[in-house]
Amino acid sequence: MNQLSELRSLRADAPLPDTDRLAAPRARLTAALRHQTRPERPALPRRRMILVGAATAGALAVTAQIVTTLPGDSDRASAPKGPQLLSSGASADALELAAATVEKHNGTEPGPKQWVYDKSTVFAGGKPQSSEEWTRWDGTGHANLPGIPPAGDVSGFDPDKLQVWYGPNQEEKWKKEGYDDRSQRQFYRFLTTLPSDPDRMMKRIREEHAIGDIKGETRAQRDWREIDVLYRSVLIPPNVQAGLFRALAKIPGARVTTGVKDPLGRAAIGVSVTYADKTPSGWQGKQEIFFDPDNYAYLGQNRDDGQMSSARAAWGVVNKPGARP
Repeated sequence: MNQLSELRSLRADAPLPDTDRLAAPRARLTAALRHQTRPERPALPRRRMILVGAATAGALAVTAQIVTTLPGDSDRASAPKGPQLLSSGASADALELAAATVEKHNGTEPGPKQWVYDKSTVFAGGKPQSSEEWTRWDGTGHANLPGIPPAGDVSGFDPDKLQVWYGPNQEEKWKKEGYDDRSQRQFYRFLTTLPSDPDRMMKRIREEHAIGDIKGETRAQRDWREIDVLYRSVLIPPNVQAGLFRALAKIPGARVTTGVKDPLGRAAIGVSVTYADKTPSGWQGKQEIFFDPDNYAYLGQNRDDGQMSSARAAWGVVNKPGARP
């Protein structure tokens, strides 16, 4: 994923996956949704099935409503409304459609002196708190709004003034000294080297991402944490986005829900796992990641355990701190 502000225009004109590749998963998803949207009912009038939006393979919001039922005496479609939890098989097919779509798009790496802009909203106690951050691509600068109060005397501190920090190029120092933190440029370039196979890809991410091992955590739990952190932290090349969708499909219990809203109330699809018991990382309940239903851009995430509910309000690449896409 390059930048949220450009994704819509870039992806609107991008070629969709070819029909042959999408035919099989679309057929499986159609069959699964037919089963889910037509529960057995006695003595109902004869109904006929129609296929909606078959040409719009890139829009999961449409794909999720591929199968609709029409009463025999009506010519108008009646699509299911509200959240629709897909079966495990339909979820896997929906994620494959997402992967096959995003991997067709081109990714552009920012220049070393450009800045990644991120406006996020965190919900604490039900109240939204928004902040803006600018990170220079080569890791030599950072900016915040509102500013972060310094330690000690804060009498002259103005939180509404853009706070900018510059430092020397640390990339080589980090590499030589084994420092865990890396510039976004360093990690983006690592991501571009990942294999396309989701199992091999996640193995490399577990080895390199350095989010920290937690004793007793299963591989599936670790993979979910890795993917969750990746989407919140860095730009992701399109081929890796595709691999992450396929990796999500392989996590036991991962399900897709269509027709949901993200924490900011925007239309979304959700990919979730539910932990009945607290995991070694302390997560419990439903953990959900939200994506745009049209271009699959990351929108935010929510945890039932109350630890985190956040949304990416805007994202992009700009030429200086304080600029907005």
